[in-house]
Amino acid sequence: MNKKQPYMNLGAACLFALFGLLFFVLLFRYFSIQITGEVDGQALAAKAEQKYSRNGVLQATRGTIFDRNGVVVAEDTTAYKLIAILDKKMTTNPKEPKHVKDLNKTAEELAKYIDLDQSDIYKILADGKKKKRFQVEFGRYGKDISHETKIKIEALKLPGITFTRDSKRFYPNGVFASHLVGYADRIEQKDGSYKSIGKMGIEKEYNKNLTGENGEINYESDLWGYILPDGKEKIKAAQDGNDIYLTIDQKIQTFLEDAMNKAAKDYKPKKIIAIVADPKTGEILAMGQRPSFHPKTKEGIEDGWHNEAVETSFEPGSTMKIFTLAAAVQENVFNPNEQYKSGSYQVTNKDKAIHDHNGSGWGTITYLEGVQRSSNVAFAKIAKEKLGFEKFREYLTKFGFDKPTGIELPDETSGKIQYTYPIEKITTAYGQGTAITPMQQIQAATAIANDGKMMKPHVVEKIVNHDTGEIIKKESPEVVSTPISAETAKKVRDILETVVTSPKGTGVRYKIDGYDVAGKTGTANIPGPDGKYLKGADNYMFSFLGMAPKDDPKLIVYVAVQQPDLNGTGQGALPVSEVFNPVMKNSLHYLNIQPSTVEKTTVNKITSLKGQTADEAVKALKSQGLEPVVIGNGKEVVNQMPKAGTTVLEGEKIIIQTDGESLAPDMLGWSLRDVMKIANIAGLKLNSKGKGYVDQQNIKPKTPLKKGDFLIVDLKTPEEQWDAENNAKKDEQGTKEEKPEEKVKD
Repeated sequence: MNKKQPYMNLGAACLFALFGLLFFVLLFRYFSIQITGEVDGQALAAKAEQKYSRNGVLQATRGTIFDRNGVVVAEDTTAYKLIAILDKKMTTNPKEPKHVKDLNKTAEELAKYIDLDQSDIYKILADGKKKKRFQVEFGRYGKDISHETKIKIEALKLPGITFTRDSKRFYPNGVFASHLVGYADRIEQKDGSYKSIGKMGIEKEYNKNLTGENGEINYESDLWGYILPDGKEKIKAAQDGNDIYLTIDQKIQTFLEDAMNKAAKDYKPKKIIAIVADPKTGEILAMGQRPSFHPKTKEGIEDGWHNEAVETSFEPGSTMKIFTLAAAVQENVFNPNEQYKSGSYQVTNKDKAIHDHNGSGWGTITYLEGVQRSSNVAFAKIAKEKLGFEKFREYLTKFGFDKPTGIELPDETSGKIQYTYPIEKITTAYGQGTAITPMQQIQAATAIANDGKMMKPHVVEKIVNHDTGEIIKKESPEVVSTPISAETAKKVRDILETVVTSPKGTGVRYKIDGYDVAGKTGTANIPGPDGKYLKGADNYMFSFLGMAPKDDPKLIVYVAVQQPDLNGTGQGALPVSEVFNPVMKNSLHYLNIQPSTVEKTTVNKITSLKGQTADEAVKALKSQGLEPVVIGNGKEVVNQMPKAGTTVLEGEKIIIQTDGESLAPDMLGWSLRDVMKIANIAGLKLNSKGKGYVDQQNIKPKTPLKKGDFLIVDLKTPEEQWDAENNAKKDEQGTKEEKPEEKVKD
């Protein structure tokens, strides 16, 4: 033992020395850190600040887009993102787990509320757990969770399932002026926050106004990120984006959307473009197109990226004749009663002749009839012989066709006026060769409807501070130019009304009960891939540009339908009127525009004519403003239709049956209602085909009517009768095969 003692003392001394050295090193380190406040050259205070001081982003709200009456069109709404915590370290109390424990159950329950299969959810959870991720998300299926869905998922009390709050762009009306309003995408920023960026329409054009400025919060927290009770906070408030009030009216836009939906379903066209405007202010009250898309889901956007009303120019067809006519009236060179030879017209000896849309024309007719029939020859002669090419070109500029309108929408294009060669100048007069946009046509039409003053079209009414309600900017009506006088504008409207009211007019289908409509039809050629115009009766851009009421127009409506399925008939007015008529009529009613007063004499309960002579009955009926039709070769009245005691209107047909043999009248042009009177009084079996007015009858006039016989009538609309007449002329006279570039319809 004694021999080992010296070694033990030595070991103890060494240990003492070692621990003493460590003590002095720690003591030195302690005082060093205390004095310098640094470790390895880094300040501990900064490290602590970095660890326990946290920054948060205060998201700004994107401005709301309203219609003219304050109806929400687009707004930011609260949305939630679904997150699954997988890290076991988040659970401090096993009885209250804070991470996902049962992957199968979690996947099964979540599949009930998000659009993902249970197997896909399980795979996401399992992969995250295998890769030891702190948390996982569920892609787009876990984003934009509504508050209602969030509450339902929370009620499941699934461990580890939580949410982060976010916002999303909401479009409450769905497909609603989609290309005008546009859409905004949520783009992730470098700091992890999200920002909405406008990608189309108003959302894009006014992105800076709509986008707010995010705020910031700096706060002291514990290890888990919770704010300390006595911690210091620094807050920079977020500035919300400004609100935009549009000129569109939600009611009128809905009328337009519904009408376009029906036309698209019935006729399956390549495109529909439609605009409703207030000619007094230039405000666009509705605008849409087909195909369209849903601004939230983007469904359908691949079929039409462009706003066709402002980004696409095309040959307008005969709606261009409105402005050629206006120039001629303004220059006092249009004489409606002057006659000319229709059919064809040769500009120069070097150029091939241009033709009217029916090829052979209508013989020698007045210029007024030429407008009504939409004669290309009439407008070619007006441009060259009446106005002169140089003067006509000045009016193209006055009507704004050579520059964009300046409407508050992105990527607006301008017209392309082809005006170098004589043939180009001629064809421009009736809407071929030169291309313009629908919005340019609307702007030019305001001069016709607004007593010569051409108004700049606009879609934004005002910009308002989202938080204070202060009006930052308010748009006012702007007169672009005055290409014609008020007197000229009235004369042009009167002439254009006859396009709709005259039996010879191409616009008869656009009549609206109670309102006088002035307008012009258009049927424009469409260039094919080879640069030549497409062939086929349906391969056109059919359109109508109209205004009402004629004497003081409150609305302008433009509708264009490209290549509808018309079974090769070329009856383009069918789909166009299916949009124009209900939109114009419903909008006028909605705006409380009173219908024109139509004076009609009502006869109170027609008296019995039985026993009178035919001559006496005819005389009595005519004195009451009624139209007697006698069917019988006798002298005494034995029956009448309508029956005695029936209320009838002025001008109504009254069928008088006399004794003796009843003979069939000539029913050409009769309504079906009047034909039914003949069938009832003579005991005939009626069979009708088509709609409109009688075009053919199987029982020839003055042929005896026998009870029980069949009376068969073919009915046609005025437009169908007109086309049949033109085709008959073609068959009689024959027409030469024309190259597409030489011929323009309507």
